[in-house]
Amino acid sequence: MTHRNCEGVTRRSCLQLGLGGLLGGGLVGALRAVGSEKPAGLADAPAKSCILVWLDGGPSHYETFDPKPLAPSEVRGEFEAIDTAVPGVQFSEHCTKLAATADKFAVVRSIRHNQGNHGAGNHYMMTGAPPRIPVGCGAFVSFHPSVGSGVARERSAPRGLPSYFSMPRMSRSGGPNFLGAKYAPFVVSDNPASSNFKVRDVALPDGLSLDRFSRRTGLRGDVDRLPRIAEPAAGDPVPALDGFYEQGLDLVTSTEAQAAFDVASEPGPLRTAYGRHPFGQRALLARRLVEAGVPFVTLYDGGWDDHRGLFKAFPTKLPPRDQSIATLVTDLEDRGLLDSTLVVVLGEFGRTPKINKDAGRDHWSNAMSVLMAGARIPGGTVVGATDRAGYSAVDDVKSPENFVSTVYRKLGIDPGQILYTPEGRPVHLVSDPTPIEELM
Repeated sequence: MTHRNCEGVTRRSCLQLGLGGLLGGGLVGALRAVGSEKPAGLADAPAKSCILVWLDGGPSHYETFDPKPLAPSEVRGEFEAIDTAVPGVQFSEHCTKLAATADKFAVVRSIRHNQGNHGAGNHYMMTGAPPRIPVGCGAFVSFHPSVGSGVARERSAPRGLPSYFSMPRMSRSGGPNFLGAKYAPFVVSDNPASSNFKVRDVALPDGLSLDRFSRRTGLRGDVDRLPRIAEPAAGDPVPALDGFYEQGLDLVTSTEAQAAFDVASEPGPLRTAYGRHPFGQRALLARRLVEAGVPFVTLYDGGWDDHRGLFKAFPTKLPPRDQSIATLVTDLEDRGLLDSTLVVVLGEFGRTPKINKDAGRDHWSNAMSVLMAGARIPGGTVVGATDRAGYSAVDDVKSPENFVSTVYRKLGIDPGQILYTPEGRPVHLVSDPTPIEELM
């Protein structure tokens, strides 16, 4: 299914922009972007992995985690507020599963910023850095490394697995910027809900047996030992290229990778609990990836730019996501993985207080809600508040920098560290490294 934001950008056009389409050049090109060099010496941290659920377009805070039942009708909308498992906390009526499990996660209701278009808002929330220059709504901006790339730089995955995945595509600001293409995400665009799900370039071609593949690999090794190849001239690019081929072989032959991608091995009832649709099965695959040791997974979900028809769309669109996310949190807890896995659900901003003439809500960066679970975050916590009508975050206001710093801190990464661009220019990973203290 193709989702468009208000500027008319499609998934196809995103995949043509470079980093989002890394797999188009084949596995070797993708692995060249992933790389294997990671800094050592990280301190122990509560979380080993992060699953970031990106609701692209900006989901309405009113119709999710911050309803305003006492506001005027043109503000509160058509849906009722329902009680959650946390006394005194209410969600919108189509968040029934998350309402029932609200004691397992926190909701931050007081993040706000000043970037009210998709390009700039996406960049700010994905990186913790506001765009350095004004950008248009449809711009694809990358002025700073995304949090996924920042984590990939610091955290390694088991041999044969990339450190950063994004499914089914990369968000427009989800790349590495000056960190280099080796910290871009490994994009899994294939649909794990399909009966013949197979990750492109990570399985042997049909008709090629493992024994035959091994013989070919051995033959190539014999050729590599020829004197002219084994002792290349200075500056010869072949050794570097060979390194990426070796990583490709590792991924194809890695039992850990093949096991992580094997969604079909999950019990049928659990697959049904996640939802037998692409988003649900990608959430299940995300759990399998962090279980295998992958540090960062982005689960991209488009279609949340509800300028019109919001109240017709949400009863169909929201419940499947509500079910999948609630199941993900519960499943991680049941497996003893919730303390070591951070789960984050957000978009680039919230939506306008007043319903527009098309029964929708427009862009609104003065208020938004972010769900955060796991990594020893105190369940049942609500951080901050918007005013009585949801116009603005007014109590315990947080910034995108605070949010991104929290993610880094939870993963044992110093958000205040200095990075250096290829030109030698020093840059803070996050300019304000202060995390959200209530979640620490």
